[in-house]
Amino acid sequence: MFAIDWLRRVRSQGARITLAMSLLSLAASAQAHDFWIQPERYRIAPDTPTALTLQVGHGADRQRSKIGVRRITHFAAVSTGGSSIDLRERLHPGEASDGTFQLPAGGYMLVLETDARAQSHLPAIRFNDYLQAEGLTPALQHRQRNGRMQAEGLENYSRRSKAIVRVGPSDAMTSAQWRALLSRPLGLPLEIVLDQDPYAQPRPSRLPLRVIYEGRTLAGALVKLTRLEDDAQPFATQYTDADGRADFAMPTQGRWLLNVIWTKPLPASSETDYETVFSSLSFELDDARR
Repeated sequence: MFAIDWLRRVRSQGARITLAMSLLSLAASAQAHDFWIQPERYRIAPDTPTALTLQVGHGADRQRSKIGVRRITHFAAVSTGGSSIDLRERLHPGEASDGTFQLPAGGYMLVLETDARAQSHLPAIRFNDYLQAEGLTPALQHRQRNGRMQAEGLENYSRRSKAIVRVGPSDAMTSAQWRALLSRPLGLPLEIVLDQDPYAQPRPSRLPLRVIYEGRTLAGALVKLTRLEDDAQPFATQYTDADGRADFAMPTQGRWLLNVIWTKPLPASSETDYETVFSSLSFELDDARR
């Protein structure tokens, strides 16, 4: 009897340990999806070659992305005037840096998109907790409605990333065109647009933003703000309101990342159950000077 009770306790403890390990692994797996463009410098001199890396994960799990260039469908710099400079041929993932760029004076939004061929297959408990942690209610509701909460989670996903880059004198970043570049959707399936210029002087106290999904504002999406110099955990999080808006206190000096994830169920005939988009916006705030 003692042996049986001992075995039951061991099994119970083992189950708790396994669950804890699964949740820790889930947290790392969910964080590892966060992806962004990180230029060596976010403010550069005109026509100066500048290296960039493609980063994924946070804290101890942060690393260079292993994505292959064949999966990157678009990489460009969009100027304040609306023109687009194709930079895809400047990418070389896996080398000393993942790419370089050089631009004439002005304000730019670097934009990178991947295809949706990547797939994620997770056991039910990990997938459900991942959906809850990231606020992916369409998939949770779909699984509950169809009695699939105990089923393996299958998704294919793509990445859409933007980075704000300032090139040359600050007077190029004071125009209405500059403000429009920050607040104008660029037609990505999922993206964050800023409704306030974080570089305005005096610096505003708030950083309001909108999340756009498939051309419409998106309510109920979890937006995370992370300081990249201290990125083990998000600095702040918010869910978008009914108008797809979130409003953070203006960050201080440093490098910052905003990111959001959204998903939708796929037809039953599809290879996976959901199509998920991971989107980010990175930028750097210097001191009070522009």
